This record gives sequence, C-alpha cells and structure tokens, in this order.
Amino acid sequence: MLARNDSLVTEFILAGLTDHPELQQPLFYLFLMTYIVTTVGNLGLIMLIGLNSHLHTPMYYFLFNLSFIDLCYASVFTPKMLINFVSRKNIISYVSCMTQLFFFLFFVISECYMLTSMAYDRYVAICNPLLYKVTMSHQACSMLTFAAYMMGCAGATAHTGCMLRLTFCNVNVINHYLCDILPLLQLSCSSTYVNEVVVLIVVGINITVPCVTILISYVFILTTILHIKSTQGRSKAFSTCSSHVIAISLFFGSAASMYLNYSSGSVDLGKISSVVYTNVIPMLNPLIYSLRNKDIKVTLRKALFKIQERNMF
Repeated sequence: MLARNDSLVTEFILAGLTDHPELQQPLFYLFLMTYIVTTVGNLGLIMLIGLNSHLHTPMYYFLFNLSFIDLCYASVFTPKMLINFVSRKNIISYVSCMTQLFFFLFFVISECYMLTSMAYDRYVAICNPLLYKVTMSHQACSMLTFAAYMMGCAGATAHTGCMLRLTFCNVNVINHYLCDILPLLQLSCSSTYVNEVVVLIVVGINITVPCVTILISYVFILTTILHIKSTQGRSKAFSTCSSHVIAISLFFGSAASMYLNYSSGSVDLGKISSVVYTNVIPMLNPLIYSLRNKDIKVTLRKALFKIQERNMF
C-alpha cells in the first residue's frame, strides 16, 4: 500500500532516546516530571499574565506568547516520547510523523522570532524610554507577534512540503525520539538535494535574522547602560535584560549544538543536545522569568494569598 507521496513506507519506528531497556522506566519518570513542570509553569505564567491587568504591558505580552509557544511546543512530541518509553514498539504513522514535524518546526521558528521581539522590546525600553509607549503600542506588539507566527508557519510549510515529496523505501527506523528534518533525510531513498538547499536557506534565514537583530539590540542596550552614571540605574537596567539573555543563550546554544552534532554524524550527542533544546528549555523559561522577575513574584504571592484566603473562608 502506497502513502500519499507514493512512498513505500506508511509508518516509521522511532528508535527513541536510548536502546537500553533498564533505562526506559527511569527516563519515563524523569521526562514525565519535566513535562508536568513545563505544563504547570507555562500554563501558570499564561494565567497569571492574562488575569492581572497591571501585567498587560508589551514585555509581558511577549512573555505570554513565549509561554504559550513553549507549552504547545513541548506537547507536540513529549506525550509520544513518554508512550515510547513504556511501549514495546515505537510506531508512528507517516501522516502523524509529518504532522509532528510541521508543528515542531512551527513552534521552534516562532520561538526564535518571539525571543527577537523581546530583545527589540528591551532595546526600546532602555534606549528610548520616552518613546516606549508610542513605539511599543498594542498594534506594534500585535504585528510583531503575528510576524513571528507567520515566519514559523512559512518555515514549517517549506520544510514539511519538501519532506512530503521524498520517497521512503524499506528502511523506516528514525534514529531519534521525534520526527525531525535530518534523521528523516537520512532515511530517504530519493534525492534530498532540494531539501538540503531548503534547509540551508530557511535555517540560515531563521538563525541569521534573529541572531543579528538580537546582537544589534544588545550592543545598543549595553552602550546605553554603560553611559548611565548611577550604579543603581545600571543594575536595574541589567536586571531587566538578564532573564532574556539567559533564555536566548540556552535556546540558540542548544539548538546550534544539536544541529552541529547531527551534521558531523554524532547522532548520540545530537540526541543529548536535542533533549536540552526540546525538553529542558520549555521547562526552564517560566522558571527563569518568574524567579528573576519582581513583578511576577509579587503577582504570584498576591494570587496565592487570595487562594489561601478563599480556602480559609
């Protein structure tokens, strides 16, 4: 029976994170806890920002969207990954694999541009504070967010569309725990030249544009901060950027490490890097922004106090 792209393969087998049976159960509980923390953390941040009007500012608007992306992003592959730890044969259908690939890429690319929008927001707040409300208007924030999702959709469509044209023959074992571009290209029995060109162009754009924009933003931010005479003022300015810098470093650093390891043929190292990229970062982002953010901590304390009061009466 042929698949829609005339492929002989109608389903794939995910090799998973490890082939050691004794590690399957411990890893299941580890990633289950990671997913629970990710879900609770991001959903809690979404609710906290959504329900508190004093957090309805551009910075928290982007953070709201970042948490939404991380929540959806982790949910694309983690449930399947958890099932695979406890099942004998890790099968995923051709259609499900392509669907997973699309949404995985959609949310990853969207996160790149959401982090870029947050860098621009910090640039305007620190370098042009008097024009902040005008520059970062509700319309401007909406346009930046829409652009981030559109870039995600365009990139995911380009990669998935090219993947659908490939033929997959007898070998159907994906050496990964999710359907990603490079492990799938390794299985194709037809020419992957077009796909490789698309990967080079699309990944190049989606890495270069955000990185250059973020770098330029922080060069101006750093220059402005160093011109602040007050030590307290410099400290306050640095603190507003520190969480974002940590999140950017983790996201782009682990992503680069994952693709460099896969490109060099080090599959096992690529899997380890991808765990940080796909599982750890969506969990850490809400913790980074909540633990290092005074407004979030104060709002959270007030919300917990109100819940406690309701329970008492």
